[in-house]
Amino acid sequence: MIRETFPVGPLQCNCTILGDEATGEAMVVDPGDNIPQILSFLAQHKLTLKRIVVTHAHIDHIGGAARLRKATGAPILLNQNDLHQLAIMDQQAAWLGVPTPEIVPPDASAEDGATTGIAGHTAHILHTPGHTQGSICLHFAPENLLLAGDTLFAGSIGRTDLPGGDSRQILRSLHDRLLTLPDETHVIPGHGPETTIGEERESNPYLQPGVRL
Repeated sequence: MIRETFPVGPLQCNCTILGDEATGEAMVVDPGDNIPQILSFLAQHKLTLKRIVVTHAHIDHIGGAARLRKATGAPILLNQNDLHQLAIMDQQAAWLGVPTPEIVPPDASAEDGATTGIAGHTAHILHTPGHTQGSICLHFAPENLLLAGDTLFAGSIGRTDLPGGDSRQILRSLHDRLLTLPDETHVIPGHGPETTIGEERESNPYLQPGVRL
């Protein structure tokens, strides 16, 4: 599997491109910005974009999705519980002091328990509310890979003080959905360095027994 992760936009959101060498299919997760860079990578590896998945509808993760869909025709998947975040995109832009990006409704909802991906590489969608109500993670079990959005970071977890955030909910999501995964699961968070479930289980201060937010 081709995998490329790089930071995009002023908040350095981790955008991930996954591709299959045999079929030439690709998916992009969290295209917050830097659309020319994404398109250049797809062209360089002769990949056809089949779907765009957004882990949650904060501006730094979804800001470039409409432009990427317009350029490629690929559908956008976003959990329906985050549609409210789209409705306040102008407020999100104002918080950062940036122009409001073009936003379009998702083509389908990324529902808990559903699968998505590309030929030969399928992910299970895990609904992990807490950072936002529609936050999801993508678990590629055969590859021991988790795209965690802003639910889990190396040494930290997603903030819960923005609209739609809930501190108790994110802890439930972490313990019930993510810490049940194998320790060797490689984690690509929404920001910052990569990690593993085992490393976070052992050392993440927010995931220790008895922790309450």
